[in-house]
Amino acid sequence: MKENKLYSFLVGLVRNAKAYCILASLVWLVNACTEKEKLRPNILWITIEDTSPQFLGVYGNQDARTPTMDKLANEGVRFTNAFSTGTVCSPSRTAIITGVKTYKTGTGNHRSDIQMPDYIKGFPAYLQEVGYYTSNNKKTDYNVKNEERYIVEAWDESSSKAGWWNRKAGQPFLSVFNFMESHQSRTMTESYEWYKGNILANLDKEEIINDDEFEMPPFYLDSPEMRKQFARVYNALKLTDNKIAQLLQRLKADGLMDETIIFFYADHGEGMPRGKTNGINYGYRVPFVVWFPEKYKELSPWGTEIVTNELVDFTDLAPTLISLVGGEVPEHLEGRILFGGGRQKPTDHLVISSDRSDNGIDMVRTVTDGRYLYSRNFMPYMPELRYIRYMEIGEIKQQMRQDYKAGILDSLQNSLFAQRPSVFLFDLEADPWETQNLANNPDYKEILNKMETQLKEEVLKSKDIMFLPEYELNLVNKAIAPYEYRLDDTEYPIAEIYKVASLSGYVGNKVAEKQIAYLKDANKIGRYWAAMGLCSQSKKILQNYASEIRDAMDDSYRPVSILASAIAYQQFNDAKAIQLLQSFCLSDSEDLALMAVNLLLYVDDKEPFIETVKLAHDKEGRSYNVKAACMDFLGSLGLVPNNTNYRQ
Repeated sequence: MKENKLYSFLVGLVRNAKAYCILASLVWLVNACTEKEKLRPNILWITIEDTSPQFLGVYGNQDARTPTMDKLANEGVRFTNAFSTGTVCSPSRTAIITGVKTYKTGTGNHRSDIQMPDYIKGFPAYLQEVGYYTSNNKKTDYNVKNEERYIVEAWDESSSKAGWWNRKAGQPFLSVFNFMESHQSRTMTESYEWYKGNILANLDKEEIINDDEFEMPPFYLDSPEMRKQFARVYNALKLTDNKIAQLLQRLKADGLMDETIIFFYADHGEGMPRGKTNGINYGYRVPFVVWFPEKYKELSPWGTEIVTNELVDFTDLAPTLISLVGGEVPEHLEGRILFGGGRQKPTDHLVISSDRSDNGIDMVRTVTDGRYLYSRNFMPYMPELRYIRYMEIGEIKQQMRQDYKAGILDSLQNSLFAQRPSVFLFDLEADPWETQNLANNPDYKEILNKMETQLKEEVLKSKDIMFLPEYELNLVNKAIAPYEYRLDDTEYPIAEIYKVASLSGYVGNKVAEKQIAYLKDANKIGRYWAAMGLCSQSKKILQNYASEIRDAMDDSYRPVSILASAIAYQQFNDAKAIQLLQSFCLSDSEDLALMAVNLLLYVDDKEPFIETVKLAHDKEGRSYNVKAACMDFLGSLGLVPNNTNYRQ
């Protein structure tokens, strides 16, 4: 009997123990879930303008005075292989806000008006869904149709007064601050007098970097005149650093440093000539830092106070932040989640792009693994320092053109004014300033072929919509979002188009023969790329095909007619070509007019078009881009001054 009571007692103990364990487990689980719920870090997002990492102290520049940015990077995670998805502001920001590459959305051209599918929202909207307060101070410039919708949907507040301080008590936040002090307008396009009053005047005397206190990049002439202009970069960054210090002090004063993850990066590469607008490392690579407070250090897979060479681009930002705060990452976001519980494995290469900037038409596609950078120039008949009015009014650009005409530049500096090669290949580890193109070096053939294949695969997989001329892209955009249009293989046979476009920029009889044959292609976009490719061929080669080029002047597809007319005028001085180009300059279509004027910027004899370009400029309703191109045409002939009073 006693044994039975003891047995029952022991069984009860076991049962109670099990219940206790179960209860304890449930309590632990609830607490764990609660703790997980509490892991909702604030996010401070600091962006600066037009800056390559080479000009910050923490990236190795001993002449820079950027202590705040340096401290943030030294204490956090500093990325050495971070790249913008474009080389000018608005396409870069499209990729940031949508999380989608611009060659998919069709927003690669600077300040375009491309519609988005309704399901592609500004990514901060997904943070709002899980309770975050989102503020933007204050730049938008998203390069999409109905930008106001994006602003309203994405931000609780977007203004010069916006900040975390307007949220509800205890509400987690994403607060973005954009500092303009290093923008190209400050470093080169505003007058030197403006710079003195707005940059230097806001620095203490001991903070100012003098003209002789830094090293000049080798592709700029090292002269007193150039140093005077280039010092603006260093002083603008010093003022930027001061502004960031003030913002961080406010965060600290509000008791939020221990609760906030800080992102710091530039919107694209350096704003000086050869950087911004150019599809090379100097245009793409950016400083990029993530700073974790002690509370959230476990979220960093790299640790802290560390440098990583992991490859990142701006399409990684949206999925990373949505995942981090517990939101659901939409399927259209193909960027990589960089850290947190949803972290995805690193990639071994990136594909990025550069298209039109202001009136400067262009198309470059780039592949990089961090060390090597392969850039495919699809319109290489234009030089790296092509005519873009916003840059031509800058005193440093004018100085460079004066030095070029004076014949005092070395071969590298002169090359910036010459027709580009079809391909750039740079070893950025050995040659950070991109002075030696390795594309024709047989020792690098394997690397070149690999990256060429990676580019082709991405173009075809992504169905890169930017292979449409802008004229066609804008026609498509009236009916359907280009992002969706590109998915229809019948309407947009990218494989057929790329077959022709991939020839563009290569020269020689065999290539020209194929391009001439494609001038009869059934696909009008194929014919466009055939004509575009012929722009890079020599006069000696093109003389063999004069009749075919003249026939193409009558092509029913006007972009083909414009290109063929430009070739016929430049190479054969064809009278009919003159008349056609004059008529296209005066076209009611902004895209056709810009295309015609842009081509005329690079012909040898501009005389027959002077009066036409003046009329094109004054045509009622003209957009900035066409007017700016006209001013570049006239400015190149000395008919108007190249200064801010003649910007357009």
